[in-house]
Amino acid sequence: MRVYTQLLQKLSQNSMSIESLDRFFRDVSGSGEYLDIATQLEILKLYDFPFRQNGNTIELSTATLDLQEAVFCFVDIETTGAKIEKHDIIEIGAVKYQNGKVIDRFESFVFAPYVPEEITKLTGIHTKDLSNAPQPQEILTQFRDFLRDSVFVAHNVSFDYNFLNQAFLRYRIVPMLLPKLCTIDLARKTILSPRYALGFLNAFLGINTPASHRAYADALTALEVFKIAMMYIPNEIQSIQNLLDFSKKGRKLLS
Repeated sequence: MRVYTQLLQKLSQNSMSIESLDRFFRDVSGSGEYLDIATQLEILKLYDFPFRQNGNTIELSTATLDLQEAVFCFVDIETTGAKIEKHDIIEIGAVKYQNGKVIDRFESFVFAPYVPEEITKLTGIHTKDLSNAPQPQEILTQFRDFLRDSVFVAHNVSFDYNFLNQAFLRYRIVPMLLPKLCTIDLARKTILSPRYALGFLNAFLGINTPASHRAYADALTALEVFKIAMMYIPNEIQSIQNLLDFSKKGRKLLS
């Protein structure tokens, strides 16, 4: 996966020719097994890497994808603990949003044999709630399909994105290389607030989603934070890549 992160960084700076991309994969493979460029392109598609081929040129699809055209998938997961390698996903919630409208939703418990007491106190989810829930292999496969061709959005996006990718790998599901947007980063650039935790913003901004630390409710709250933040982005931000770059590097608009 590190190889594709390097490729994403290179393409965010400049497009590449097919020949340059082939050299890139040859260089990173070193003395290891090298896959031909046609196979590498198929792998990129399978992983949902955000690229498009224009003749002999490879470029980021996010650079030309308009904000109104993009499908944003707001995701939240609840887990039995914070350490990816030791804990399980117990609930997934997600909502797809495009051009001002919610276009799809996903919500499910995920079976786990045990929910720690501290997680039950935080989420209200008990072990018994998961007794008849779908098995991880089944629900994660469904959710991986749901995510396709979208921008992955979450509050503290690295946690949800990385936890899900590790779960996909654990159950031999193709991991994702979707573009990802963090609503914490975006809020910090656009909204003046003393704190940026999702629960705090829920009350501070008057969103008032009644539930918290439940996957679908928190995904909806992240969507509402996104809507408010988008009211304050600079006019020159027109593409998804503009927005991703702004959320990571742009100055804070309010002070």
